[in-house]
Amino acid sequence: MDYRNQTLVTEFLFIGLTNHFPYQVVLFLIFFCVYLVTLLGNVGMVSLIWMDSRLHTPMYFFLSHLSFVDVCSSSVMGPKMLTDIFADRKVISFFGCAAQIYFFGQFVVTECFLLASMAYDRYVAICNPLMYMLIMSHRICVQLVIGPYAMGFISMMTHSTLTFGLPYCDSNIINHFFCDLLPVLSLACADTQLNKKLLFFLAGALGVLSGGIILVSYIYIIAAILKVGSAAGRRKAFSTCSSHLTTVSILYGTLFFIYVRPSSSFSLNINKVLSLFYTAVIPMLNPIIYSLRNKEVKESFRRTLQRMKFLISR
Repeated sequence: MDYRNQTLVTEFLFIGLTNHFPYQVVLFLIFFCVYLVTLLGNVGMVSLIWMDSRLHTPMYFFLSHLSFVDVCSSSVMGPKMLTDIFADRKVISFFGCAAQIYFFGQFVVTECFLLASMAYDRYVAICNPLMYMLIMSHRICVQLVIGPYAMGFISMMTHSTLTFGLPYCDSNIINHFFCDLLPVLSLACADTQLNKKLLFFLAGALGVLSGGIILVSYIYIIAAILKVGSAAGRRKAFSTCSSHLTTVSILYGTLFFIYVRPSSSFSLNINKVLSLFYTAVIPMLNPIIYSLRNKEVKESFRRTLQRMKFLISR
């Protein structure tokens, strides 16, 4: 088909979540609070880890990057979503849409592989505790953090190039509240079957790789915990990875339901709700999970408050 005489799309319009004003007010208040808690919680977690020398360990090194990624991913989506709630035309430029897809995908892929790095860290800590500090050296930790960012970069450069290398010259209405790969790809005025197959293959390969690392790590972890003689010892060993396991279950469970459910008009609406969960709610939950279920973080927070009270009272 010849696209030279057709008007190419320069912007996209979102259908959004709702056009009813009372619902818009409620959604704005809820997600403004969610975004604010996300920023405060994750920035607070990074600051706490940076200030407290007792938290300068591999586990909290990974956690600080997980919090940084959560701040970035929520900031890619949050401000735009909040401003669009009351807008009559929920519009985003062509290049803005490309940037939103790239950066959000970058941070989602990075988070998946950061969780894999954290699973490996917990495996070494529980299955080989005497060699833990030797194996998890600073150099190895840096490599286990650079790897997830590199995987996100390679993955999303591929997805973005394939998606926005296609012509868009017909509809520009996206049935979503943000630029997601498949809804945008469905608007291309070209055959996208090869693109979709390649995208699914790459996404599946990354999911299997990161999920496989986590699964194998926990198989060894569970086997090691079951060998512990006392019930108290087993509880103590499991408590060191319970927060991580909770985070993994929430993220992978949500992504599974979004991308494995069959496509239909009903599932599109369900997917919007699930997308809200993993774009807005999950980044808020991570610092809460790690602070409420982690004794070291709670103690560090208590020590920080005491230092602040002491400095104020002087």
